[in-house]
Amino acid sequence: MAQVTTSTHKKTLIQPTLRKPLRKSSLNGWLFASPWIIGLLLFYAYPLISSMYYSLTTYSILDAGEFVGFKNYTELFHDELFWKSISNTIYFAVFFVPLSILFGVSLAMMLNMKVKGLAIYRTIFFLPTLVPQVALAVLWMWLLNPGFGLVNGMLDSVGIQGPNWLGSMNWSKPSLILMSLWTIGQPVIIYLAGLGDISEEYYEAAEVDGASWFQKTRHITLPLLTPVIFYNLVMGLIGAFQQFTLPYTMTQGQGTPANSLTFYVMHMYDNAFKYFKMGYGSAMAWILFVIIMILTAIIFSTSKRWVHYQGE
Repeated sequence: MAQVTTSTHKKTLIQPTLRKPLRKSSLNGWLFASPWIIGLLLFYAYPLISSMYYSLTTYSILDAGEFVGFKNYTELFHDELFWKSISNTIYFAVFFVPLSILFGVSLAMMLNMKVKGLAIYRTIFFLPTLVPQVALAVLWMWLLNPGFGLVNGMLDSVGIQGPNWLGSMNWSKPSLILMSLWTIGQPVIIYLAGLGDISEEYYEAAEVDGASWFQKTRHITLPLLTPVIFYNLVMGLIGAFQQFTLPYTMTQGQGTPANSLTFYVMHMYDNAFKYFKMGYGSAMAWILFVIIMILTAIIFSTSKRWVHYQGE
């Protein structure tokens, strides 16, 4: 009995000594993580909850406002410019996202070839991504100028009269899509990483079977690249619905001509920071959040049908 008592007594003495270091390490962990946690609460959680509340009020920077329920949301659906901005944004997303995937994959496959000076070519195609959006907009405004722009100058040299790219309702959005495709260097890098992850054994087995380049691309490269395409599809769609800097800089915030370049985030920005209708702008932000979430959920739900992973 004495031994049992002694053994039990020893256990009761050991347990507190084990708990103290655990509690201390846990406290140290929370202390190290506290800057991130505080930042998350201050700069993400609090603004998120505040914007949800403000969307139900007439709050502005100069006035505390009053609670109006869903009045801001109902007014949105009667705002003609709201629908115009949505249609412009959808038009941009429908054309830009597929084209960015098409050109991005094609360019990545070319840059994946084993040729001399490949690193230089990859650097050249990635450099436009480093150019700030404002500088890029100014550059393209000069290139597409109808009077002295380089693009119309080249067309005139072959007897073609170039259009007023940024001053025409028919050409303003295609011009913006062209400008945005200039910055697909970052997705190309991701595609290159995906191509490098595909095992050479698949291609060697296909060559033994006498497969052509087109057959290898169709049955090996593209299917095994679908996880990367899926990622860039989601990110490209989110970025397309948040288009702001290029059209705002080109039109100086006016969305001209005839609001053909007024995008959703531009309209939201004007209401919140130009007209100080913070409640109305917050409601627009939540509508945008719902739209992006629905589209992202649709893409995720359909991904099982066309996204293929190695080893499956």
